[in-house]
Amino acid sequence: CKRERSTKLVNLAISLAMQGKKVGLLDADIYGPNIPRMLGVEGMKPEVVGNKVLPIKVYGVEMMSMGSLMDEGQALIWRGAMIMKAIEQFLRDIMWSDLDCLVIDMPPGTGDAQLTLAQGVPVTVGITVTTPQQVALDDSRRSLNMFQKLNIPIAGIVENMSGFIAPDTGVEYDIFGKGTCEAMAKEFDTTILAQIPIEPSIRTGGDEGKPVTYCVPTSETAKRYMKAAEDIWVAIEKINAEGG
Repeated sequence: CKRERSTKLVNLAISLAMQGKKVGLLDADIYGPNIPRMLGVEGMKPEVVGNKVLPIKVYGVEMMSMGSLMDEGQALIWRGAMIMKAIEQFLRDIMWSDLDCLVIDMPPGTGDAQLTLAQGVPVTVGITVTTPQQVALDDSRRSLNMFQKLNIPIAGIVENMSGFIAPDTGVEYDIFGKGTCEAMAKEFDTTILAQIPIEPSIRTGGDEGKPVTYCVPTSETAKRYMKAAEDIWVAIEKINAEGG
């Protein structure tokens, strides 16, 4: 689901920042922007300088979201060209600093909004977030196929809900079919970046604006996010070295 994908990208962005990178996080889902809540900055409005918008700085990351520009709970009912124009303006009018990388949380699906984003910025690598269930794998396969058609290198796959870690014992139980995305990774000649389990601290952290990677760095989930961020950065450096 969109919420779970956003949770993963929030924690990956924070992991990169904790490893010394200058990171921006763009919540480009204009329909359901929920990253401000996950970072504890819902209701906070960004500063405007001239005709540019300054991103909000939190947990070492520069963040901007449509949710930070609109009133809380407001629904956007846009179609077609309106969506693409809004996204193009969104990308153009944000005053990021000199970033090492910009993490973009794309809207779900592979429609006009996604194509506008993918073609409107120089995307270095693409990442997909999935769960072990077959219906989720089908959606992720479409996203990976879109990356291929747009010649966007695929850095890897993050498998969410990959087991459950009991909070009382720390024992991990495989209850959702862990590892089912291995075949998809092989199909698209990529790797599994991380298998993120269900831990109560992930849910509470997302709801309370306290991302698990920053606030519970000793948790198993945080350790896996940090390792995934390291692997993503290796992929980015390799592509940059090749002139991609």
